[in-house]
Formats: sequence, C-alpha cells, structure tokens
Amino acid sequence: MGRIKLCAMLTRLAITDFAVVRAAELEFGHGMTVVSGETGAGKSLLVDALGFLCGQRADAGVVRHGADRAELAAEFALADAPAARAWLADQEMDEGEECQLRRVLRADGGSKAWINGRLATASQLTELSGLLVEIHGQHAQQALLSRTAQRSLLDDFGRHGALLGDVAAAARRWQIARDALDELNRRGDVSDRIELLRHQLQELDAETLDADSIASLDADHRRHAHAAELTAAQAEAREWLAESDEGNALTLVQRARESIARVVDHEPRLKDVASMLESAAISLDEAADTLSRLSDDLDIDPDHLQSLEQRLQRLHALARKHRVGVEGLAELKQRVGEELALLENASTRVADLEAEISAANIAWQTAAAKLTKARQKAGKQLADATVALIRELGMGKADFRIALESEPDIAPNPHGAERVEFLIAANPGQPPRPLRKVASGGELSRISLAIEVAALGIDTVPTMVFDEVDTGISGAVADVVGRKLRALGSRCQVMCVTHLPQVAAQGHAHWRVRKASDEGVTMSAVEHLDEDGRIEELARLLGGANIGDAARAAARSLLGDTD
Repeated sequence: MGRIKLCAMLTRLAITDFAVVRAAELEFGHGMTVVSGETGAGKSLLVDALGFLCGQRADAGVVRHGADRAELAAEFALADAPAARAWLADQEMDEGEECQLRRVLRADGGSKAWINGRLATASQLTELSGLLVEIHGQHAQQALLSRTAQRSLLDDFGRHGALLGDVAAAARRWQIARDALDELNRRGDVSDRIELLRHQLQELDAETLDADSIASLDADHRRHAHAAELTAAQAEAREWLAESDEGNALTLVQRARESIARVVDHEPRLKDVASMLESAAISLDEAADTLSRLSDDLDIDPDHLQSLEQRLQRLHALARKHRVGVEGLAELKQRVGEELALLENASTRVADLEAEISAANIAWQTAAAKLTKARQKAGKQLADATVALIRELGMGKADFRIALESEPDIAPNPHGAERVEFLIAANPGQPPRPLRKVASGGELSRISLAIEVAALGIDTVPTMVFDEVDTGISGAVADVVGRKLRALGSRCQVMCVTHLPQVAAQGHAHWRVRKASDEGVTMSAVEHLDEDGRIEELARLLGGANIGDAARAAARSLLGDTD
C-alpha cells in the first residue's frame, strides 16, 4: 500500500431504492476495491448507479418496485484532480477539495441532478464525471471491434486532441468553400438574372423607402387630403374657444375665475378651485393659439396633393409587384442589391473560393501528415505494450499490430488521412488479420483487456471501474489479470466487479453483494468483508455453495499470495 500515492478518488457511494437495493452505502479507499457476489445478486448495480451519476440517460425502470424514486450519491476527493477542480470553479460549483454528485430518478421517468448541492444538467454530470471516473464494461469488448472505436482509442492513447483539432478545422474550411463553389456553379449562366436585378434595383432606387420617410409621406398625404375638413374644424373650435361674440370658453372661464377670486379669502377651499380655473384658462389660451397657427400652416395645394398621391401609388404598385408590404420595400431593396453584387462578382468569387479550397487542402494535408506520424508512433507503443500483456495472459505466441490504412484521393476528412485497424495473429506463421474477423470469445476477452490495460497506462482519470471485464478467462490467466489490475491500483483507484477468485484476491478491499429477504421480498444487500469474510467469499468463488476446508485453504493461499 505504500506505493499508492494518488489522493483523488471516489470515497463514498450511497444508493436508495435502486433496482433491488433498498439502501446501501459503500466507502472506498485507495488501491483496488473488488466487488463480488452470487449470480443475480446485483453486483453490477453499483456500476449502473455510478453510470447514472455520470450522466447516463434516466431510466424509470431502475426505481425499486413500490418506491416513488431512487436516490444516488457519490463523493470524491479532489486533492490531485486539477482538471476537475478547474471545471467546478469555471461552473461556480466548487466546494474546496471535495465534490458530491447526487441524482434522483423518479418512477414517472423524470430526474434531477445536483453537483455540490447546485442543480445540474445531465450534460454537466457527463462533463465533470469524465474528469473523475472511467467505466469499462463487458460491452467494451464488442466496441473494440469497430474501426471507429479503435481509432478513438489510439488517438486517446497518443493524446492527439490538438492534432485532431487542426485536421478537423482544415477539413471544415475546405468543405465550406467547396459547398459555396458548388452553389455558384449550380447557378449556371446568370446574365438574365443580373439584368432583372439591375432593373428592379433601378426602380427601387427611384423611391425613398426608409420607414421614417414613408411614415412622413403618409401623414402629409392625410393632412392634405383632409385639408378642407381640418380648416373648418379648427376655425369652429377657435371660435368656441376665444373668438365668439356670443360668449366663448376662454371668456367664461376667466369670468368664473374672477368671481371666485373676490371671495377666496373667506373660504380656503376655494383656493384650489381658483387654481384649477387659472390652469384651465391657460390651457384654453394655448389651445386657441395652436389652432391659430395651424390655420396659417394649412395650405390647400391641389398640385402638391396630386404629387403625394402619385408617390403613394408608385410605392403600392412596387409592393404589389414584389408581393411585399410597403414597409418591406427597404429590406427588398437591400436583398436585391446584395444578390446583384454577389452575381456581378461571381467570377471573382469563384477565383477566391478556388484559392480557399486549395489553401484549406494544403493545410489539411500538412495537419493530416503530422497526425499520421503521431499515430504511427503511438500505434507502435500501444501494440508493443499490448503484445507483452497478451502473452502474459496465456497467448504466448500471439502477435498484435495496429495498421494505418491510407485512403488516397479522398476529400479532406476531419478524422485524418487513414483508417485504423487492429490486427491479430493468434498463432505463429499466420498473417495478422483484423481483430473483428479472427478473435474467439475467450481470445477477445484477453485481447480486449490487454489493450485496455495498455492504453490506460498514461490515463489521468483518478478512478477506473471494471465491470466483469474478466469474463471468459480463468486459472493462471485470471491470476495475471488480477495482478495487473492491482498494479494499476498503485497508480489510480480501481474498482472491479468480478466473479473470479484470482482477481478478487488481489483487491486491497473487498465488498460482497448478496441476496437478502426483506418482508418476503428479495433484495440485494452490500457488506464490507474483513479477512475472515474474504476467505469465506473466495472459498465460495472457488468451490461453489459447498464450502469445505480445502476451499478455505486455497482461499488463504490466494490472499497470502498478493503483493
């Protein structure tokens, strides 16, 4: 244990009403923790719970029957996890050197998640957990048969993120320019379209089309169209306000104010009345003055009115012609001008796009060549490490290679200039063939595990979770797998769900999942095993249900044979 130095790790996992687990709480330390149990006891549920805490899509089916919701929580120590701490600080979710993920899955299908007590989205869980936990399940073996997965694994191993970014950016530039050029070429001969656009723009340029000018034109037309009515109305109103000899509003208000002024000293409340009458007199006087000015301004000019009507008619005719409202003519003019400029400069634009395509292609070739060189180097390193591990896992004559298959004369690909293929030769004298075509089930298990362990050598994720990745192996090979996982536990925290005693014996800590009866309902219970408990569990894994002295002795031997 003295070799284990990492401090960043999963420290606690709590589960409530999840599948067949009513309640369970596990505490984890450094090194390798193993989880074992009877078939069907639910030992992989711990990994499933972590998966949901890592942002896996909510599934109402995992809520325990009869419960309204399942609750999951995990706590992590972040002492040596700078990337996770930086992410939390950027999201304003940091709480020192600890982190808690919590998720509630409801029976109706809904879910909520929290990071350090703050509401979080599933994508945020995924982003953060990617810096803390990496889960490897049995499905990873089949995933390794995919060329895409093989390429991704190689690039992750070689840390090619920056090179891939350069390749993808150049490919994207090339595609954008190529698409724009194709669009121009599809237009064909555009001389007729240019002539039409020029004519339309000339018509639109002849008019003032901005919104303020059209509003002013409309108001001016209404004023002149109704000039006679306006003149008569303002004259009548002015007479009633101030000019009628029979009495007008202004004179009457002034007389009322004078009457109140004579007695205001005898009744204080009349001061407000006097003030209101004075304000009314001022307002009436101002209204009369405004009407007088308007009368002077009103000029019935038939020629001007005709000119206004002609302008409005032209605007409405243009609007009908182009099937827009009058208020949309200004935007139409802009669009026509932009399209005309584009078509008139088409030849120049074609030359520019062809130059851009060429430059992007050169940039892609340069970036892709750097990526190819990096892949060749990383491929040899990963293949050599994998071969060594495969041979330790009982395939002493096997050979493993990573081939880069060039794809000549292709359009710039955002993933690079070659395909990645994992090749295996299980026996001497056989040429290496694609992994997906030759590996048997047992061989695939060992090869997959070897590749994963080799690729994990430089991984910076603090916690690695293996869910029965040792399926299909046994005996001495299982012992080697256990030792490799224990060695990995000296560099990072390892959690391994297993059914193999050779692997379980290598754990620094051991949890057992067993079936339990709760009021007639079968549930899963989780317990931490001391040394005696580990001997009994290893003996069960070795000998089945009937545990004898020989099985216990073998279990003690396995435990005594750990580093």
